[in-house]
Amino acid sequence: KRAAVLICLFEGEEDGEIRVILTKRSSNLSTHSGEVSLPGGKAEEADSGDADTATREAKEEIGLDPNSVDIVTHLEPFLSKHLLRVAPVIGILHDRNGFTPAPCPEEVEDVFDAPLEMFLKDENRRSVETEWLGDKYLVHFFDYQWNDKKFVIWGLTAAILIKAASVVYQRPPPFPIQKNKFRSP
Repeated sequence: KRAAVLICLFEGEEDGEIRVILTKRSSNLSTHSGEVSLPGGKAEEADSGDADTATREAKEEIGLDPNSVDIVTHLEPFLSKHLLRVAPVIGILHDRNGFTPAPCPEEVEDVFDAPLEMFLKDENRRSVETEWLGDKYLVHFFDYQWNDKKFVIWGLTAAILIKAASVVYQRPPPFPIQKNKFRSP
């Protein structure tokens, strides 16, 4: 089982601020309903690779034209709690003002963006330790307010964004994280 997510970055209005596009999944979905996630999903046979999966899914979910994003790198895959190999793909959006989100209502309830650097800060972050597949690990939760809405970015999405922010800003977070262990039970 393979999937890919798009970490779609763009320059914010504040000088040099890097922001990332996120979605709130529809409350009607059977898995991860109402949760914050990155655009993406399961690979299809016709996909030529992880970047193709991530950009195809972003187009389906939020109307993002794949031609408006430059893919710059891929991160190591993560293993989801449903044993899905999730490949994070980092892309740069050419023109944020030229992109008007068109969320697919069956899949996406909301589209918003957040500062990427927030995932390297201890502010508005909490964590809990849990065990999965015989290993203890931390689940991080980031509270975020955008306009008048409150979101909690947590779990796999938070872990992927912590890693992406560490790569982009070339520094680790000030809080403990687990190493990504990609293995099957």
